Amino acid sequence: MKPNFLRLFILLTFSAGISVYAQERKLVIDTVIRTQHSVTANGVSFNYTAHIGTQPVWDESGKPIASLHYTYYTRNDVKDRTSRPLLISFNGGPGSGSVWMHLAYSGPRVLNIDDEGYPVQPYGVRENPYSVLDVTDIVYVNPANTGYSRTIPETGDEVDRSKFFGINADTKYLAEWLNTFITRNNRWRSPKYIIGESYGGTRVMGLSLALQNQQWMYLNGVIMVSPADYKVIRAGGPVSSAMNLPYYTAAAWHQKALPATLQSKDLLEILPEAEDYTINTLIPAIAKGGFIGETEKNTVAEKMAYYSGLSKKEILDHNLVVPTSYFWKALLRDKGGYTIGRLDSRYLGIDKQLAGDKPDYNSEITSWLHSFTPAINYYLQEELKFKTDIKYNMFGPVRPWDNKDDNTRDNLRQAMAQNPYLNVLIQSGYYDGATTYFNAKYTMWQIDPSGRMKDRFEFKGYRSGHMMYLRREDLEKANNDIRNFIRRTLPKGKSAKY
Repeated sequence: MKPNFLRLFILLTFSAGISVYAQERKLVIDTVIRTQHSVTANGVSFNYTAHIGTQPVWDESGKPIASLHYTYYTRNDVKDRTSRPLLISFNGGPGSGSVWMHLAYSGPRVLNIDDEGYPVQPYGVRENPYSVLDVTDIVYVNPANTGYSRTIPETGDEVDRSKFFGINADTKYLAEWLNTFITRNNRWRSPKYIIGESYGGTRVMGLSLALQNQQWMYLNGVIMVSPADYKVIRAGGPVSSAMNLPYYTAAAWHQKALPATLQSKDLLEILPEAEDYTINTLIPAIAKGGFIGETEKNTVAEKMAYYSGLSKKEILDHNLVVPTSYFWKALLRDKGGYTIGRLDSRYLGIDKQLAGDKPDYNSEITSWLHSFTPAINYYLQEELKFKTDIKYNMFGPVRPWDNKDDNTRDNLRQAMAQNPYLNVLIQSGYYDGATTYFNAKYTMWQIDPSGRMKDRFEFKGYRSGHMMYLRREDLEKANNDIRNFIRRTLPKGKSAKY
């Protein structure tokens, strides 16, 4: 090849390459790709279809204002989907993609991690032998600006944030989106379950009534995984503060930081003690504030130290109200100098200095992002063939988030009262210090003050943290609990009446 032609060839080739990669980076608003796979779940081998795509959110005039990315799994050998359940899965944040439960809990593939949930290389996924896909089809939904989902336009003053980024806006547009999804996929006759983790617990409480009263879609079950109930977490006051103590007991027990009398017992032996003390003694004591007697204050501080692994002086210095951030920093300060994780207190961290009243970072989040981020990007693009240059948002730009008028707890009560089929399963890890297991129990107790529907609630606890399923033993147990809950709550010909 002559030199001039060679230079021209190189220039054209380089220019062609530029044209390929310099396209405007946008998500396709409405598309679906289907691939075929197989799995052995719960001892049963079967083929399934992965449907991965995007579906619009429309405004009142029919104009697309967002596109939500989803992954939908259907078992192939099902002849009649009218009796086949559908599980609709959300994570939380708000602002988190639906990656955590998708790739580590209920789906047909799970992360390459060790049996306790820590990262291992090479990154990627493997077959999930405990997936609930044997008993239910599953769709994982990414709300606006999470995962590959985006508002239209993505940024700028034209985006009406009030339609997406708040408790009530979130439930309203997602309920509308689910109506379209159910219609497109011919699932109106199927029994339906919604599952939400963390803020997703708030989301599914709200969706239970929004789907029922705005879309006339009635559910069989609501599953809350490590639910965030902001009427407890952000409320402050004696109840909110005292409710942390049973979690302190669990985390200190795991870290072998309790007095020998407690440490020698099993976790499930000592937690009822801490719970009873919290309800019957600690809440009333903190309620007295600065007017509590010195003798009672010292007695309570001594007992809190006994159940928490902290010193009596530390508790008195905090006037009996010990922040969780201080606990994560201080519990092991003199026992190795590690901090413990917020969302899972089995995880340890190393701070710049031992002094201080909160950790430098969340040791569990960094560990999880270590394994989840490469896995979800590899899995969606290479195994499920969803090719895009759009960034997968593990945590997306959704703030500020409007928390006003949070009636989600009562929304769930109303939905249950109106729908005798509707049951609730709550799953929590004992070592979760952000949305604690005892807060989850308290939420369950408060949803229906009448107590007339309490036989339709079920609580399950696990010896792990916020994402209890990362621990292999709990991955099996928690999936079996979902599987049994679905089987138990299918109507089997029973009429929906009192």
